[in-house]
Amino acid sequence: MKQAEFLQTVMPFKDKLFRLAKRLLVSTEEAEDATQEVLLKLWTNKGKMEGYRSVEAFAVTATKNYCLDRLRSKQAGNLKLVHSNYTDENTSLQREVEARDSVSLMQKIMDHLPEQQKIILQLRDVEQYEFEEISEMLDMNPTAVRVALSRARKTVREELIKKHNYGVG
Repeated sequence: MKQAEFLQTVMPFKDKLFRLAKRLLVSTEEAEDATQEVLLKLWTNKGKMEGYRSVEAFAVTATKNYCLDRLRSKQAGNLKLVHSNYTDENTSLQREVEARDSVSLMQKIMDHLPEQQKIILQLRDVEQYEFEEISEMLDMNPTAVRVALSRARKTVREELIKKHNYGVG
């Protein structure tokens, strides 16, 4: 496989890999490093790429595994799992503060979700992958993916309701 073919295959989903890495590692620099490592791994194994049913699924799985390894490593004591990539340029100060508070609340809620649920929530609700693709990436049964996503959404919903109804009633 030549460089042009490789780029044509990998470039369409490179940003998805970065967003997943950013979601898991928070730090832009760490996410860039993770994405670069995965792309390097793909380049090194470019001869095997024709054997993959879905290069994108393999790359997402590799990104997820690399990020989780980084989070488990001793060097990553300052890294945590959160999400903070929401921006809206044309908002009032009040909306900006509300959005920042909402993102902060979601970060806190997601901090308490199991890692698998965080990843599934990211892949399905943010990256818009289909259940079959997620099940392939995470090597899970599609029904288990649906159950984990449902549980994650339920937990998030309950925590949001608890927060918004605090002191009411």
